[in-house]
Amino acid sequence: MTSLAWLVPAALFLGLLGLGAFFWALKSGQFEDLDGAAWRILEDDVPPPAERESAAEPHDEARHGPGSP
Repeated sequence: MTSLAWLVPAALFLGLLGLGAFFWALKSGQFEDLDGAAWRILEDDVPPPAERESAAEPHDEARHGPGSP
C-alpha cells in the first residue's frame, strides 16, 4: 500500500511534466512545418557534407596564413 502512495503522485507528476512539455512545444512552433523535413530529405539540391567541402574554394593563404587547412 505504501508503494501506491509513492507511485500515484510520481505518475501524476510525470504525466503533468509530459503535458507541460507538449504545450511548450506547441507554443514554440515545433509542429508548424510537419512536411518540411520530409521534403528536405528528398531534395537533391544540397550535396552531402563531404562533397560540399571538396567543392569549396581553395583557401587564400593571405587571409588564413601559410599551412592552414
